[in-house]
Amino acid sequence: MKHFLIAGAIGLFAMPALADTEATAEQITGIDEALAAMTCEVDPDNIEVEADGSFDLDDVICADGQYDIKLNADFTEKERRKE
Repeated sequence: MKHFLIAGAIGLFAMPALADTEATAEQITGIDEALAAMTCEVDPDNIEVEADGSFDLDDVICADGQYDIKLNADFTEKERRKE
């Protein structure tokens, strides 16, 4: 039983991470252009690339307030939540 638990624990740590990643310079440029059209801006540190290639933007500052915004991989708006 101990060997099974140890092997299971090792397997969990050996699995590839499904965590979000940081955006590339080109992606940040595309995001900035899309947000500028919405009169918004975001700190690049608040951008995460999701596993499906979409973008999760936290603490986006817009002309009418602060939002969390999700963009599709083609930089179109997918979701917006006011903070």
